[in-house]
Amino acid sequence: MRPTRFMLRRVAAVAAAGTLVVGALIGSPAQAAAPNASPEAAADLAERLGDRSAGVYADADGTVIVTVTDAAAAQQVSTAGATPKIVKRGAAELQRATAELESSAKIPGTAWWTDPATNQVVVSVDSTVTGAKLARVEAAVARSGGAMRIESEAGVYSTRIAGGQAIYGGGGVCSLGFNVRSGSNYYFLTAGHCTDVISNWYSNSSQTNYLGSTAGSSFPGNDYGIVSLSGQEPGSVYLYNGTYRDITSAGNAFVGQSVQRSGRTTGLRSGSVTGLNATVNYAEGTVRGLIRTNVCAERGDSGGSLFSGSTALGLTSGGSGNCFFGGTTFFQPVVEALNVYGVDVY
Repeated sequence: MRPTRFMLRRVAAVAAAGTLVVGALIGSPAQAAAPNASPEAAADLAERLGDRSAGVYADADGTVIVTVTDAAAAQQVSTAGATPKIVKRGAAELQRATAELESSAKIPGTAWWTDPATNQVVVSVDSTVTGAKLARVEAAVARSGGAMRIESEAGVYSTRIAGGQAIYGGGGVCSLGFNVRSGSNYYFLTAGHCTDVISNWYSNSSQTNYLGSTAGSSFPGNDYGIVSLSGQEPGSVYLYNGTYRDITSAGNAFVGQSVQRSGRTTGLRSGSVTGLNATVNYAEGTVRGLIRTNVCAERGDSGGSLFSGSTALGLTSGGSGNCFFGGTTFFQPVVEALNVYGVDVY
């Protein structure tokens, strides 16, 4: 099936969206000196701890938790003004679990990500993973000694084209993710499965209003692409109520974070981040390092923007489900694309 994407805004402008594809808690948070430590500070602390941490997440009341594997690391976290939680598995053990999945269960219709709240790797299987394929996944999970668990997805993981306010090219429609720039040169980011097959982009379906041409693309493996604009466009996202959100920065998502998505088919939708560093095995190939959310999306929402407040977070890659019954949507982290192409939001 050909990808479809979302696009954001074109009024003197274009700015927009992305693509669509498809345990028990261990311990409890210790008392913290400053329970409102920022997600960025907590993530930096977890990175410095290395294998003595298994990630960061926000709990139900919004407190950012740093997972740790021993009391000494917990004390370090508390001393730094963050909230620790002792867990059984460190980053290296969870990485070994994902490596096992890469070698034995990389099957179209599967996805996996680390859930820091349960200290496990979650393996998702869509409705196409049955019989011998499902048995392969179950065997890998059984070998993990509790480091993995399986979840079933009712729909089918797939890539589609469309989004925010639509961008058109060839016979397809996608969504603009975010307008970006490098010096006096202007571009927009969208999904790589869009730019991989479309070279020239327009803001209207009759393809008379030229926007620009594809200047770079990465899919599969990643899912981002960049288009060189013929002129400057505003750095904002359309909210589907006649207004726009100015995007002033880019950042990394964290589990539990409240987010919004803008797309051509389903407009503005809200939800939260449920996983990071997700691997999704699409029919077209495997994409790694994705943000997993419970935000719904449908065909035509592809390539659109994921954001929180005025901070850009991701580009819609794919998922399953719809906005009637609900679903799962994955996003390419936008910071990676910005760094690769040497551009900034504005």
